[in-house]
Amino acid sequence: MADAVGSIDTPDAQDELPEAQKKSRKGGKRAKKGPLKRLALFYRQIVAELRKVVWPTRSQLTTYTTVVIVFVVIVIGLVTVIDYGLSHAAKYVFG
Repeated sequence: MADAVGSIDTPDAQDELPEAQKKSRKGGKRAKKGPLKRLALFYRQIVAELRKVVWPTRSQLTTYTTVVIVFVVIVIGLVTVIDYGLSHAAKYVFG
């Protein structure tokens, strides 16, 4: 029985690439541009991404800011209580 087309033993004709296609390009498109053009492209991409952002409304921003400040105050209080307790425990143990 003959081998099937594309079997492991016999490569297809399309699997064999000519020498020109086997060589990899160094740097690609970025290597052709100078550093100032790359920097300009970078900033254009930043502006394009910022245009896609869904910005919060003023009320949402106020709500988010309030939640963050309250959370930070709670964590500060928790750390203060733990620090106070551990300092008194250290004074009790070590005199």
